[in-house]
Amino acid sequence: MEQQTGQILIVEDDQRLAELTREYLEINGLQVAIESDGGRAAARIIAEQPALVVLDLMLPGEDGLSICRTVRGAYAGPILMLTARTDDMDQVLGLEMGADDYVGKPVRPQVLLARIRALLRRHTGSPASSPVQLPPALRRLQFGALLIDNALREAWLGERSIELTSAEFDLLWLLAANAGRILSREEIFSALRGIEYDGQDRSIDVRISHIRPKIGDDPERPRLIKTVRGKGYLFVGEAALERVE
Repeated sequence: MEQQTGQILIVEDDQRLAELTREYLEINGLQVAIESDGGRAAARIIAEQPALVVLDLMLPGEDGLSICRTVRGAYAGPILMLTARTDDMDQVLGLEMGADDYVGKPVRPQVLLARIRALLRRHTGSPASSPVQLPPALRRLQFGALLIDNALREAWLGERSIELTSAEFDLLWLLAANAGRILSREEIFSALRGIEYDGQDRSIDVRISHIRPKIGDDPERPRLIKTVRGKGYLFVGEAALERVE
């Protein structure tokens, strides 16, 4: 059984579903708490700083999108959003509000557990098995004015710190660490989320669109993160990499 540390907070107003989910996750080694009221959820997330939040989109008191937007400045942990809707716009809005991943309801418990474990691994920096991961010795990358520090999980453009969500940093580091190599969406999904790309998920594209202006890249004519039609994304590195042992 895979053990995880820290507590998972499930924000879900369907009490029976929340209890069944908690029971399954606890059987698989996780510590779980439940919050059913959207109006109390944001304050609780900020106060308790759970290891991960499973956040339902539709809640009484305050919806999941609003909660996500409220807590993002004070909570750095991963947020997994649940949505019963199939509208891509809800998924895009969730990512824009700061969610790290989303899954449609109803979701099989095994799938939810796999998504949670993948997010926890990413957040704690545990390496995933993937052909596009870097040797552990590489901790800092610099491309002109852009500096990315994987040990601190921070990035700077010149003297200015870049505000990135956890998921955005993971994606930026993956692309930059493989500078000069085209990474397909399949490779990116495997490395960052531990699942196969279904051909429909737009989360990678949304995050790329957010990252580009933050790192000084022109969204219309990008020079650092290029879209290679039909193949994936290419980070174009023009400066030396700094290795930190």
